Amino acid sequence: MDIVSVLLSFLPPIVILWLANLADRRLAGPEPGAEGRLRVVANFPKVGTPDEGRRILSLLSYALIAGLFGLLIMGGLIASAAGWLWQQPGAAEGAEMYRELGMDPAILPNLGLALWLPSVFGIVLLLRPSRRLLSRLIPIDPHSVVHAIALSYTMLVTTNLLATLGFGLGNVARQLEQLGPINIMPALWVQEALMALMALVGVGWLARRGLASALARLAIVRPTLRQVALGVGGGAALAGLILGVELLVSRAGISAGADVEKLSEQLLGPLMKTWAGIITVGAAAALGEEPIFRGALQPRFGLLLTSVLFALLHSTYGLSIATIFVFVVGMVLGLVRQRANTTTTMLMHAAYNMTLGTVSYLGLLRDL
Repeated sequence: MDIVSVLLSFLPPIVILWLANLADRRLAGPEPGAEGRLRVVANFPKVGTPDEGRRILSLLSYALIAGLFGLLIMGGLIASAAGWLWQQPGAAEGAEMYRELGMDPAILPNLGLALWLPSVFGIVLLLRPSRRLLSRLIPIDPHSVVHAIALSYTMLVTTNLLATLGFGLGNVARQLEQLGPINIMPALWVQEALMALMALVGVGWLARRGLASALARLAIVRPTLRQVALGVGGGAALAGLILGVELLVSRAGISAGADVEKLSEQLLGPLMKTWAGIITVGAAAALGEEPIFRGALQPRFGLLLTSVLFALLHSTYGLSIATIFVFVVGMVLGLVRQRANTTTTMLMHAAYNMTLGTVSYLGLLRDL
């Protein structure tokens, strides 16, 4: 994971969210008192009537995200076709070419399916009938362009997970091993900062809301002492509980699997060997994941769906017992968000990760 690839992954979706918010701004107008703080859109082209301007911005937003999914569909179909051709008689040379690139040609059909199938659903979610149906289940506005884009983005999370599974966690681990030791700390900070930016832009910053209003919508506020205690103490207690359950299930012969453990060690192991790394794992995740999941998405997608997406985002765990643990953590954080605010969940998430990091650093479970 390098900084350039992280920027290329996040900036286009952020720009699309900004355009979608501009479209919704044309529908409802900016919040009272926000005009003076939204100078970034002051010179945006004004086209005809508000309805015409909103239509153009909506179509542009939909076209860009549909184009992104179109590229994924094309890549998936090419991978599926290559997998089919590889299985034909006389295709040994083609298979050898993939092996020279470090890829097992046998993974191509699954990898292709993982790319094109969720992408088709991503485009379907842009259709208003789909949003009307889902609005009966979750509190979204079927007329909102932002909500349509957000729903469509759920398929990007799904595609990432399925592609990781299709490629194979073991293959990912072997490729990382060939690259040698990597330092993901800088890219991790950039990634989480961009997730925080996505959350702010997603709720309307730079389009419909000023910064203070956007933070209020995300429920990022100054916490009380009680909330600080709940966040820090609750995060440490939750880490202890998850570690205890993990120890019990491992003694029962249930584990996340060798590939998951190896991949986690390659990515996070170096961070767990220094206090700077442990602080990074805690603070960076709290900075990025909480604003976007508990702050932006949960009020619209609900507790259950948001927690599922949170678990699926951690694709390096595949679909394992570790995924269930992440889902449980997401549910707890979501419940705290409902009863307190996102700032409290940020503190809890940071304390949770840093407690796990400290336990690993001190080797407290090494002999258990």
